[in-house]
Amino acid sequence: MEENHHKRWSSASCAVGAASSFATTLVTFPVYKTIFRQQLHALSITEAISQLRQEGLAGFARGIAPPLLARTLQGALMYGTHDNLLRAFSDRSPRPYSLRDRAFAGLLSGFLEALAFGPFERVQNVLQDGRTVRRFPTTWSILEEFNSYAPKERLALGYYRGLSLILTRNGLGCALYFSFKDPLRDGLSDRGLPRWLPALVSGSVNGTAISFLLFPLSVLIANVQSQVGKEETLRLPAAAAAVWRARGRKATLLYRGGSLLILRAGVTWGLTTAIYDLLVDIRG
Repeated sequence: MEENHHKRWSSASCAVGAASSFATTLVTFPVYKTIFRQQLHALSITEAISQLRQEGLAGFARGIAPPLLARTLQGALMYGTHDNLLRAFSDRSPRPYSLRDRAFAGLLSGFLEALAFGPFERVQNVLQDGRTVRRFPTTWSILEEFNSYAPKERLALGYYRGLSLILTRNGLGCALYFSFKDPLRDGLSDRGLPRWLPALVSGSVNGTAISFLLFPLSVLIANVQSQVGKEETLRLPAAAAAVWRARGRKATLLYRGGSLLILRAGVTWGLTTAIYDLLVDIRG
């Protein structure tokens, strides 16, 4: 009976992951939206903030519902899947979990996350593009557009535009995060720091490093997913070339938004990791 209980899917990690992701999304949304405008239009921080100010409070809040819902569900799926996969792997390998098991579980959880929530990101990116406000004033108007396509195009050009890029980014990101999150936290815990600080630092360091590493991919995804309709849709190589030309063929401009990325990634993953570990400790 004890072995069967061990193999049974546990929903505890899902609930804790959802709660921690919900809280951090509310805190970091202003930073995220500023970064998105920088990624899409190659703006400076000042220019992006000025653009958002001109749109007013209603325009600033435009697009918050999809990431709030998506990030909450993402946290549930990501942490829940990873935790349960690791418990399944432990039937074959004793604890502590190996780097290979943590990385493989993270890769699979990232793939599932991308498949489940790619459409949320797609809608969110269209909503937050200032050029689409008149054409697509609401989420429903975007859904109507996608649903007007033929079945295959509804996925490839609609809800899952840029799926291969999202699979790559999410899979690698989750694999790296879960590979090093606990080892770094445990290493800091041995130094006698306050109980909450190691998890905060671990999440911040991992989130910042991973987000910076994958930032060019996120820039490409933002530009690819902002395209709507056959006439506006470029193939991946052409889209990548267009982004590279738009950035003046300079890596520094490709990384525009990197300063806010550090802030956003540090706050988001630091808080998420710290809240997650705190709730796990409270649950016992």
